[in-house]
Amino acid sequence: MRVVTVLGPSQSGKTELVKRMAELDGPGHARSETAGHLAFTRFTFMDEPWLAIDVAGGPEFARMAGGALSASDAAVLVVPPDPDEAVLAAPHLRAVEDAGLPCFLFINRMDAAKARVRDIVAALQAYTSHTIVLRQIPIREGGQIVGAVDLISERAWKYREGQPSVLVQIPAGEAAREQEARAELLEHMSDYDDRLLEELIEDHVPATGALFAIASRETRDAVIVPTFLGAASRMNGVTRLMKALRHEAPDVSALKARLGEAKALAIGFHAQIRKHLGKCVYIRALDEGVHVGGQLGGASLGGLAEIGGKAGLDRLAAGEVAVSVKSDQLGAGRIFTAAGAVPAPAWARGAPPAISRIVTPVHDKDEVRLSTALARLTEADPMLVLSQDEETGHAVLGLQGPMHLRNVLHAFAEDFGVEVAVLNPAPRYLETISTQVEEQYRHRKQSGGAGQFADVHVIVRPLARGEGFRFDEVVKGGAVPRNFIPSVEEGAREALERGPLGFPVADVAVTLTDGKHHAVDSSDFAFRTAGRMALREALPKAGPVLLQPVNRVMIHVPSVFSGAMVSLVSGLGGQVLGFDRDPDHRGWDIFRALLAVARMDDLVQALGSATQGAAWHEAVFDHYEEIYGRDAQEISKERLASHPAHAHA
Repeated sequence: MRVVTVLGPSQSGKTELVKRMAELDGPGHARSETAGHLAFTRFTFMDEPWLAIDVAGGPEFARMAGGALSASDAAVLVVPPDPDEAVLAAPHLRAVEDAGLPCFLFINRMDAAKARVRDIVAALQAYTSHTIVLRQIPIREGGQIVGAVDLISERAWKYREGQPSVLVQIPAGEAAREQEARAELLEHMSDYDDRLLEELIEDHVPATGALFAIASRETRDAVIVPTFLGAASRMNGVTRLMKALRHEAPDVSALKARLGEAKALAIGFHAQIRKHLGKCVYIRALDEGVHVGGQLGGASLGGLAEIGGKAGLDRLAAGEVAVSVKSDQLGAGRIFTAAGAVPAPAWARGAPPAISRIVTPVHDKDEVRLSTALARLTEADPMLVLSQDEETGHAVLGLQGPMHLRNVLHAFAEDFGVEVAVLNPAPRYLETISTQVEEQYRHRKQSGGAGQFADVHVIVRPLARGEGFRFDEVVKGGAVPRNFIPSVEEGAREALERGPLGFPVADVAVTLTDGKHHAVDSSDFAFRTAGRMALREALPKAGPVLLQPVNRVMIHVPSVFSGAMVSLVSGLGGQVLGFDRDPDHRGWDIFRALLAVARMDDLVQALGSATQGAAWHEAVFDHYEEIYGRDAQEISKERLASHPAHAHA
C-alpha cells in the first residue's frame, strides 16, 4: 500500500479530487472514514492498494498536517487556478518542504481558469526552494481549456466530461508553445542530472523512457515539484495525476529511511478517543513484524482494524495502515520499535499552540471525568498542550485555533459525555511600588491567658524589574530577637500575596530596622502578624503600580504581508523589534515584536484577517512592564470586584 496526503487551501477542491481518484477503478470500491481533521479513503488503482489522507482545509490545519505527512510516501497539493491565491498555499508548501516529502502539484478547476498557468506556477514558486516544473500545458479552444499536452511523452489528451481523456494529435497552434515549455522543463531537470545536461548541450534528443526515469528520481528526491492540470469535478486530469503517483511516488522503504530509525516497525501518526473503544491509534507499518500479540512500542499489540472497514486484522505488511485498539503503549507522534518508542521528528509535531483556553466542567459531578478526558485527549493529540492556570489551578488547553477547539469540544461531549465551559485565561498581572516608605506596626492582643505582642519597624522600597523580593535586617541590641526575625519575613511574604490593587506584589525589598518584644507575650505568630500588617499598611502609601506581562513574539509571515505587520502590532499596543528573511523557508519572514499577554488573542484574530490566515506566531514571556491610567484602573477594579475578600480597607 502507498499512502498520499492530499492538502490545500479551503475550497481548492481537494476532497473532490480524492473522491475522483478513488473512483478511477470503478465506483463502490473505496472505503472511507473521518477522524478529526483527517479523512481517510482506501482504494485501488490499477489493482494496487492506495490510501489518501485528506487534511481539512485552511491554514490552521496546514500547521497540523505533520502527522499525516509523517506516514505518507508523497503529498498532493491542490491549488486554485489563480496567482493571487498562491499565498494561501504557502503554509502547505512549507509543511511539505519541512517533511522532505515528494510533492505533486495539482492545479484544479482549470475549466474556470482565467490566468496563465506560467503565472500560477511563478506565484507558487515564491514560497518554496524546490523547483516547480510544469509537466503539462493546457490546450485551449475558444478561450476554454479542453485538454492538456504531456511535456515528457509529447502526447496530447482531450478532456471528456466524467470520462477518461482521449488521445489526440497536438494541435498545430500549440506546437511552438509545447516545444518552448518542454525545453524549459528539460532545462530544470538537467540542473539535477549531469547526463541530461550533457545531452542537451550536445543537442541530443533524450529518450522518453530516460526522461520519465529522471523525473521519477528527481521527484522522489524532492528537488523538483511536478505540476499537473485538471478539473476534478469533471474527472479531467485525474487519471494522469494518479499515473504519475503510481510511477513516481516511492514506497514505504523511503519513508523509513527519511524517519531515520533503523529498527522502526511502525509509526503512530494520528489518534482518536472513541466511545466504547478508548484510544484508537492510526499506525503505518514501516517493516514486517507488526501483528496482533507481537511486541510493538514495548508491549503486546492488542487489536487491529481496517481503515473504513472491519476489525479483526491479524497483521500488517510493510506499508499498510490500520487502527490499533487496546494498545495503551501506542500514541500519535511516535515511532515504534519492538522494544519501545521515540518521538517523531519535530516537523511532524506542528507549530506551537496559537490560543489557550481554560476548561472547567459545567457540572461539579463531572470533575473526575473531565480530568480523565483531558489526560486521554492530550495523550491522543500531540497538537494539544495541557497546562495549569497558576492562580485557579484549572486546566488550560493550548490549541492551534478555533477549529481545533471545536473538534476538542466535540470529543468532550460525544466521547466522554462531559459538558465543559470555556474561558480565556487571564494574564498574570502583578503590582509593585514606586516609592520608599517607612512603617511601624505594633501587634498587641490580650484575651486572658498568654497575650500577643510584637513591634516592628520596616523600610519598604522598590527594586529593579524582575528582582522579585528581598528581605534583610539591621536590628541592633536585640530589639527583635534573632529567632523571631524569620517570622517577620514570613509575614511580609504573606502580605505580598495580594497587594492594594488586588494582585501579587513583586520587586519589593523589605528591611527590618527596629522593633520591640515582650519576654512572655512575644511569639513567632505575633511577629509574623506584625510583619504582615506592617506591609499591608505600607504598600498603599508606596505608590502601587500595576504590572502587565509582555511576551516576545515571533510572527512567521509570508513576505508579501510583512509590511502590514508594523501597523498591526502597533495597533495592538505592541513594540516592533524588526524582521528578517526566514533562512529556512523561501518567501517567509520572521517578524519580531513585544506584545502584552492580554492582547495575544487579538493578535491571532488580527493575523488571520491581515494574512488570510497564512501567518502564525510563537511567543515566550519576556518581562513585566508598568501599566497606568484608565486601563490599570479597570483591571484593578475588576480584580477587586471578583476577589472582595482580598480588598484592602
